[in-house]
Amino acid sequence: MSHGLNVRQNAALDFLSLGALVHRIDPGIVPFRKACECRIHVSGGEFNCAANLADCFRLQTGIATAMVDYPIGELIAERVRAMGVRPFYKRFAHDGVTGPNMATVYSDRGFGLRAPVVFYNRSNEAAARLRPGDFAWDQIFAGGVRWFHSGGIFAALSETTPEVVVEGMKAARAAGAVISFDLNFRAKLWKVLGGEDRAAATLSRIVENVDVLVGNEEDLQKGLGIPGPEVAARSSSLDPGVFFGMMDRVLAKYPRLKVVATTLREVHSTNRHSWSAVAWINGKTFTAPTCEIEVHDRVGGGDGFASGLFYGILAGEEPAEALKLGWAHGALLTTFPGDTTMATLEQVRAFAAGCSARIQR
Repeated sequence: MSHGLNVRQNAALDFLSLGALVHRIDPGIVPFRKACECRIHVSGGEFNCAANLADCFRLQTGIATAMVDYPIGELIAERVRAMGVRPFYKRFAHDGVTGPNMATVYSDRGFGLRAPVVFYNRSNEAAARLRPGDFAWDQIFAGGVRWFHSGGIFAALSETTPEVVVEGMKAARAAGAVISFDLNFRAKLWKVLGGEDRAAATLSRIVENVDVLVGNEEDLQKGLGIPGPEVAARSSSLDPGVFFGMMDRVLAKYPRLKVVATTLREVHSTNRHSWSAVAWINGKTFTAPTCEIEVHDRVGGGDGFASGLFYGILAGEEPAEALKLGWAHGALLTTFPGDTTMATLEQVRAFAAGCSARIQR
């Protein structure tokens, strides 16, 4: 294959994610300090990819994660089932007072010149308690797995979660899976565990096992400690030059990598973005078109891109087309409420092929 990956053709699971499930509280365009009502979205960077690949792209997917036996856990588990994702839970009992808990993310949507605001309550989070040995990987992978995915948010939760990621990756590699990782560097999370130095040391050890890496130049610099130009100093957020200019340093440190990809986004206002995507794939560079998108809810757009890209590779598409499928799905996902897809595969392929937003009759 031109992407350089050895993608298994048949397995019981097309895709398995390892990560934390969360519920996002969303008051819409109203700031929390004035909110009277909220919607609940089930999310998690790793889960979002599994959900998108199951619901839109019609693949057999699973999620290995923590689950707490209390009503919030039941709400989340219902949404996992509804999206068609097979769960592999390490279960925790809730004591009715202190937890452990399913994490909460708070995120308003902002509007116009007012940016969205995101903050967390991950206190005593069940997923942070996960440790090596909690998942029977030999049983999970007994029928085979084509792709294994995790991310930097889960790796930032505790001292033990990075070890679970490495354990899962090694088991998936033995089962013949492609290994992917989304750096998803979050300064708020890593600050608690020791800051950028700790992030770079931890994530570098994980990425040594990875075939497909998702992350922008800031993720590469802060998450992996790879030197690069000041991100804020570049002339345009849509310029792929800084990203491609870092590839030699990335590949020198992680020679296993076959794909490195990210979205490009120029934010004109909260609700109007210019959107593109880029990828280095097996020695060649690819750039998706740039389009103007009207954003309803930007949370999950990056996961939408990653899942579309992964689908393209799993489906045997050429690299340029796989990138366009990721670009198209990520753009469409920002037009829906919530963190996971409401698009169909037909809509994604039509948008990737240049379809407009004219009414469909």
